Amino acid sequence: MKDLLEFIAKSLVDHPDDVNVHQIEGERSLILELKVAEEDMGKVIGKQGRIAKAIRTVVNAAAVKEDKRVIVEIIQ
Repeated sequence: MKDLLEFIAKSLVDHPDDVNVHQIEGERSLILELKVAEEDMGKVIGKQGRIAKAIRTVVNAAAVKEDKRVIVEIIQ
């Protein structure tokens, strides 16, 4: 999941070297914290959060195979 989120984020931003994904794992859930450069925040979130929602949908679809719940947080 972490690699998938990192790949998607790096594809969207202007500064792919500043993309950082931190993973916090629980028993049945997984929290992925996505950090990007401040000027790239708009590209990752999108208008009215549409891109962020799409990213969460793709990551959750991939997580179904592993029977885990994934939470994607976009942080500064």
